[in-house]
Amino acid sequence: MIADKDRSGWFGASDTCYICGNWTTNTFAKWWLTKEGISSNNIETRAMLAGTNYEHRILDFIGVKEKDKQILIPELRLRVNLDGNDETTDYEIKTYKLDNGFSVPKRYVQQVNVQMYASGLKGKIVAYGLTEENYINFLLPIDKNRLSYHDVVYDNTFISEWLSKIKYLAHCLDLHVFPTKEGYDDYSKTNL
Repeated sequence: MIADKDRSGWFGASDTCYICGNWTTNTFAKWWLTKEGISSNNIETRAMLAGTNYEHRILDFIGVKEKDKQILIPELRLRVNLDGNDETTDYEIKTYKLDNGFSVPKRYVQQVNVQMYASGLKGKIVAYGLTEENYINFLLPIDKNRLSYHDVVYDNTFISEWLSKIKYLAHCLDLHVFPTKEGYDDYSKTNL
């Protein structure tokens, strides 16, 4: 639960789907403008509020003491925020609507891979199913039967691809230019 909502000038682990996604979409262009500090994204949904409010409570419940560790890698303009961690493991907390069930999406696996790259820790997603009451009252007790644990395997191939793209995007951010596939191809020939 990081207090600073300013996402300009840095890439986070949760930005991985943009970094490795399609750079020609309007969604990417809007995201890029937030990185440049030209616009901001202050959307806060009911699901986001619930997730934020349950994050520390879930970490406390499972016995994780260190919370909100931030790791900076300036040359990549990378700012990774871990929800919680111990000496060996990064715990990424995800909440979901209990009635929908939970399966780990690719974007979560990629996010945790970036967190593992930055931290050197093993990665685990801790998912917690929320009922309608949980969206109304953030103080309801944690139900251990709604917790599930998902180990994330470190993917060297994915990290290599991500590294090449984030290096180029950091370069673009330094120059204040919009990233393109052609620019990435040219940059890759001489810098990667």
